[in-house]
Amino acid sequence: MQTDFLLIQQLREKNPKALSSLYDKYAGALYGVILRICKEESLAQDVLQETFLKIWNNAASYDSDKGRFYTWAYRIARNTALNETRTPSKLIQTEDLSVYKEKEAAEEVTIDAIKLNGSIRKLEKHHQKALELVYFNGLTHREAHEEMGVPLGTFKSYIQQALRKLRELYGVEMILVIGVLIEWML
Repeated sequence: MQTDFLLIQQLREKNPKALSSLYDKYAGALYGVILRICKEESLAQDVLQETFLKIWNNAASYDSDKGRFYTWAYRIARNTALNETRTPSKLIQTEDLSVYKEKEAAEEVTIDAIKLNGSIRKLEKHHQKALELVYFNGLTHREAHEEMGVPLGTFKSYIQQALRKLRELYGVEMILVIGVLIEWML
């Protein structure tokens, strides 16, 4: 831990040897996290490189009072990987050139997404935040309750209450639509 403190101080001073040492120490664990999200080695390698670039550029924002360095680096890696998997590649064709009538199904999902979004906005702010962290940011309940600063049991109650209210506002098929939207976003 003392070694990490010195390395982080050197990293803040833009010492490349400190970055190299931190890379050697944490790259394996972070790569495992990234690979689980990306599911493709070449993409995971690029995301790992991007993660350490962000660590280098944002070293001054790390606060040891808020948590361990690994936890901070883990969140950077995880968020970078999630963002990369959600962003369509510029090399991938995004417009629909099909001759089939699958566009109708896509329009239904869009309408359902708009209706669901409107229903979510009717929820209390803490319920909206809980759903956003779990369903749209991909955090676990444990990560999300820490992010919101509430006990785990309270956070789980927020999720249950929010889903119950959405069922009332949106209808029974809401659970299926959330599943479709989550799959669509990943």
